[in-house]
Amino acid sequence: MVDRLAALMTHFPVRAQVFNAGPLCGTNTLRNDGAHGQLHLVRRGAVEVRYGRELLQVERPSLLLFPRPLTHRFVTDPERGADMVCANLSFEGGAGNPIASALPDVACLPLAEIAGAEPVLMLLFEEAFEQRCGRVALVERLFEVVMIQVLRQLMASGEVHGGLLSGLSHPRLRNALVAMHEKPEQAWTLDELANVAGMSRSVFATTFRETVGVTSGQYLQSWRVRLAQKALLRGRPLKVIATEVGYGSEAALSRAFKAQSGQSPRKWKAGHP
Repeated sequence: MVDRLAALMTHFPVRAQVFNAGPLCGTNTLRNDGAHGQLHLVRRGAVEVRYGRELLQVERPSLLLFPRPLTHRFVTDPERGADMVCANLSFEGGAGNPIASALPDVACLPLAEIAGAEPVLMLLFEEAFEQRCGRVALVERLFEVVMIQVLRQLMASGEVHGGLLSGLSHPRLRNALVAMHEKPEQAWTLDELANVAGMSRSVFATTFRETVGVTSGQYLQSWRVRLAQKALLRGRPLKVIATEVGYGSEAALSRAFKAQSGQSPRKWKAGHP
């Protein structure tokens, strides 16, 4: 069975930075800082969660994921509060990160329903609420493990409708997506991708578009351009990048880059110092 997350997490990892481990009492507003998502673990206590006009009532130990910057407010009992561990999330690639952009605005999962997470969560809470050396570094690594488990859970549950995670949840489309992720430099044709998926050309094309929301060609272009953006920020020359992501020349990559992002590679890089 193919590993649906390996190439994604290798190219676009997520990093966690803990900013709260302990009780939150009363009203606490977490502002959109334009850069970070957030992951909150509610260990004990009731929490009212407000974001925009939406309201969530969390009554049992749960995970709250805000993959993109979004102002939200927690309201808890002013005296008893709620025991929570909270972390900022940095998705490599920012708004262009394919994982962050594929997730819903908010995901709320009871901790007991996250498959395989119990031992990780037990250790995370134990470390978060004790004053041990190295606790913050350990808890942050555990948050990253939990993030992978959440992605697994969302794919397995079928709760994500449309986009990359829906494609990775599909028993056949996942094979084509992983192939594009692992070998973006290959000159993939529709027939080849359909063959990898074990589907006819027409059924593959229709199913991919209906499930992921774009054609396989559009998806491949977006994946290649995201990889190119990452390489640009690392100072790699455009000519080398073009070959690495499947374009025969700088000009071909530049055309795809502009079609995808609305800017030339040079202009895009100037805006992302």
